[in-house]
Amino acid sequence: MDRGERVAGAIVGSAVGDALGAPFEFSREGAFSARFPAPDGDGEMCGGGGWDPGEATDDTQMAVHVAESLLERDGLDLPDLFARFQRWVTDGPKDVGLQTEDVLTNGLPWDLAAAIHFQTTHRAAGNGSLMRAATSAVYFAHAGRQATMNAARRIAALTHGDSAAWEGTAIYHELIRVALDGGDLLAAIPDTLDELDPDHRDRYAVVLAPDWHPEQATEFNGAVWPCLGSAVWALRTTGSFEQALRAALDLGGDTDTVAAVTGGLAGASYGLSAIPIRWTEPLHVPLPGSGGRTLRLPDLLDLAERLDQGCAESVVGL
Repeated sequence: MDRGERVAGAIVGSAVGDALGAPFEFSREGAFSARFPAPDGDGEMCGGGGWDPGEATDDTQMAVHVAESLLERDGLDLPDLFARFQRWVTDGPKDVGLQTEDVLTNGLPWDLAAAIHFQTTHRAAGNGSLMRAATSAVYFAHAGRQATMNAARRIAALTHGDSAAWEGTAIYHELIRVALDGGDLLAAIPDTLDELDPDHRDRYAVVLAPDWHPEQATEFNGAVWPCLGSAVWALRTTGSFEQALRAALDLGGDTDTVAAVTGGLAGASYGLSAIPIRWTEPLHVPLPGSGGRTLRLPDLLDLAERLDQGCAESVVGL
């Protein structure tokens, strides 16, 4: 499988997981398979809960804004990215995380908003920085382990003041990088854990261990630790893209984000051709903050190709 197939799989897979999971958010365990016990060519991208069939949520919308900032600014321009997020949130997305919304609308500058939010609330370890990370993971993958993990931390810190969220996003970046290079991302977990802030290493080691199950989570899967752990579990315990997404969706809870994170990992591992066409055909990404654009599969494939082409010069100093 060539790299382009894996890159496209990561970007499209994350968006597909997001759109599949959106109507099942906060559902009970097993709700997806109870409704769709077998593959259903017409029904699985069912919409509901305010979402149209195949419509991606804030997870993918923010990921696209990350991608377009990286490409248009030729690298990581944090003030520009924060401003894009602000335009997005003021343009009325259907959904936005409470923490992210507060950080983007509290009137503080880009380099203080998340930190002060965390100092005030002591609650900032949600999965909102993880959910949007597939595009930046692809962009920085050529730069190597240290650079991609540091880039993930810096992007995460724009909206999440708790360094637990930074470290989870850094793990995701690195696992995507390994998969895009044709490696076994599951086998890369121990070395990736070695690169973490020691204050967070043990907690991530628990949720990423081979014998961990989402039922052992001590927080709702809207938190960064069980979200990432659930995505890795879904990939580890299944044998195809479709099986991994079904496993993630059937966990219930924050289904759009858990499935988006799973989709990025599974897409990078299995490639674009493993994603069912019945899931990609209705996929679309309305993009508040961009003049009313809506992205579809060809747009996401073009975005994936451009992200893979480049960051070598832009990562200096990360």
